[in-house]
Amino acid sequence: MSVTPNPEKIVITVTAEDAGQRLDRLVARTCPELSRTRVQELIESGNVVLNGKAAKDAHRVHAGDHIEVLPAQRPPLRAEPEYIPLTVIYEDEDVIAINKPAGMTVHAGAGSSHGTLVNALLGRGQELSQSEDPLRPGIVHRIDKETSGIVLVAKNDFAHAKLSEGFRLRTIQKTYLALVQRILKEDTGRIELPIARDPKHRNRMTARRTELMPNARAARTDWRVLTRIGPATLLEIQLHTGRTHQIRVHFSALRHPVVGDELYGASAQFHVEQTNLPPLGRNFLHAAKIAFVPPRSGETIRLVAPLPRELRDYLQKLATAASDDSARIDAALKGFL
Repeated sequence: MSVTPNPEKIVITVTAEDAGQRLDRLVARTCPELSRTRVQELIESGNVVLNGKAAKDAHRVHAGDHIEVLPAQRPPLRAEPEYIPLTVIYEDEDVIAINKPAGMTVHAGAGSSHGTLVNALLGRGQELSQSEDPLRPGIVHRIDKETSGIVLVAKNDFAHAKLSEGFRLRTIQKTYLALVQRILKEDTGRIELPIARDPKHRNRMTARRTELMPNARAARTDWRVLTRIGPATLLEIQLHTGRTHQIRVHFSALRHPVVGDELYGASAQFHVEQTNLPPLGRNFLHAAKIAFVPPRSGETIRLVAPLPRELRDYLQKLATAASDDSARIDAALKGFL
């Protein structure tokens, strides 16, 4: 393969050695400055031309093919207001607490510029703090897209600074509920494995062999068993650090991935006794409780986001498949329903 540099386009001539490869994969390998997602965007928008014509990403190239890549700049993303209903569980002059549903991204980024929590907050006319990133007004912490539960949002810069300090000093207490695969034998535990970006899968984090990674960061997760149901364990989890995907990474490293979390090794379909449970369609991970001191008050506020209906229904199905008593599970969840 030969590549001709050009400030406005990249020209690739396919050699016999590269013949038979998919167009998108060849372009991504040839242009390391472009991500696979960006290459697919360029192909879909007609900015990758094969022998003078637009082509599909799965097209197999031939020796002598002439490829032109026009890496047009993306228009800058902006946080735009959208009318999306939100569940508010607390609000004062400085802070608003939202019970975020699974499937909603907290703020815009590559591949998700609409339907975010920020879009929804702006859509309700909400005044928000101004951060250095115009896509993240009001955002002082995040939870993953497929995680539900409480997100605190700052209405002004004073509140943003105070909440950020609370998260930095770990005076804000966060409690999660998670269902993990297989039975944890101990009733309580602590995981203190450093976390780093996975060098082979850039959309994932890892807690394996991180002692060899210079960018690994310390992480601590404490857990307590609420109950065991068939081949799964329901946990209450306290985060003492806030690393990306921390709970998911830590329990995956223990070989107890969060149910539904296929990115970190969970089964696509959970098998219980003679029953294959239907796919959950999300991660069984819920930011259930948070305790914090509001910026203008000295009294601690404790908030609870009830376990979502789809997660309660899944526990019911799991209990039925495992011939377990659903009343016992409800008792274990006292304070979370």
